[in-house]
Amino acid sequence: MSGTVVVGAQWGDEGKGKLVDVFAANADFVVRYQGGANAGHTLVVNGIKTVLHLVPSGILHPETTCLVTSGVVVDVIGILNEINALKANGHLQNPKQLLISDLATAILPYHKAFDAAREAALSDEKIGTTGRGIGPAYEDRASRLAILVGDLYDRDTLKKKLEMGLREKNFLLEHYYKVPTFKVDDIMSQLEQVAKDLAPYRCRDTSSVINKALKTGKRVLFEGAQGTMLDILHGTYPYVTSSSTLAGSACTGAGIGPTHIQKVIGVFKAYTTRVGSGPFPTELADEVGKKIQMDGNEFGSTTGRSRRCGWLDLVALKYAIRVNGITNLALMKLDVLSGHERVGICTGYKLNGEMLTDLPPNSYELERVEPVIEYLPGWKEDISKLTTLKDLPRATTNYIDYIGTQLGTPIDVISIGPGRDQTLWVKPLFTN
Repeated sequence: MSGTVVVGAQWGDEGKGKLVDVFAANADFVVRYQGGANAGHTLVVNGIKTVLHLVPSGILHPETTCLVTSGVVVDVIGILNEINALKANGHLQNPKQLLISDLATAILPYHKAFDAAREAALSDEKIGTTGRGIGPAYEDRASRLAILVGDLYDRDTLKKKLEMGLREKNFLLEHYYKVPTFKVDDIMSQLEQVAKDLAPYRCRDTSSVINKALKTGKRVLFEGAQGTMLDILHGTYPYVTSSSTLAGSACTGAGIGPTHIQKVIGVFKAYTTRVGSGPFPTELADEVGKKIQMDGNEFGSTTGRSRRCGWLDLVALKYAIRVNGITNLALMKLDVLSGHERVGICTGYKLNGEMLTDLPPNSYELERVEPVIEYLPGWKEDISKLTTLKDLPRATTNYIDYIGTQLGTPIDVISIGPGRDQTLWVKPLFTN
């Protein structure tokens, strides 16, 4: 496994959390390398659901070390809530199992306030932020105004940087957005306790830990957040997140060289979903889309917002394979498509009378495309309790084979339910 990246190949919510949890049984380290608490990774083990936003999805395996690196923006209060919830359920009994980088950017209460105020002011032009302060925190990092997690342990540095950071934020909050402002001393007082509670998980240099692990042959799994189509540089801009969601971001976010990455696993649903605004060529605004939404429980674990649903989009998926360098695929939530007389797959787009097989580079063009849909026979059987591939209905295997042939990339893992044990292996990717 040494140097394996798990990346979302659609618009997020593909099931990366479950997959990382399954893979983590064979991993020494699981590394979160970008994003923040806007991620919602849901794990179901023995019928018990655990939702993680910042803590890596390998945390339910006590022998696996989980790292939050400098590429992540950390809600320092939110991650404490996650830690306490995990401990209350019998997990994370050893603080050395979770390491949080000193160089990660801290999300503070004023980032969330600024995020919410700005989104409210956009009126009909909302991007669809989760309101978790992700964008403002990344902006502070680019503006050299960020509070780093390591700053929490140096009172003088923290106060100086807070005074600088709040000067602009308070002015905008008060005079432009007309909402309450923040006082340095109040935040300082709050962060004193946060620093004490986070101290057991402090790591001055996660990059060094990860590089040493890779050089000594340890198995390192890099966990991405959100999905390819939400990438800040290569997604459907401006309807994107604030970080790079691609596999290459694992190197920059974690602080390793690209030669350490040996495998990139792209995770995708058997259909397509999207949260919030932005182009979505295969969206089903009908009863079929509603059925997929309800059967798949397509409501955000972070925001609770309903997800838009549509048929599988192979044009977008081929794009994700290209920009990530995906070597292997994991097909998730195949069970959700049970009960349809036919299932659709988008194989191309029509734009201004022209047939396209590549994703248009601009969102305004993608908004105007007409999807070309191929239909395959569906299946009525409940496949969620099957234990072997040979037990799948013929129509189901035909659907899988058609996707694999079109993509030209091996589908090695198939998920037929949310549970850890509801996983079928076409080809074992990792061994003990």
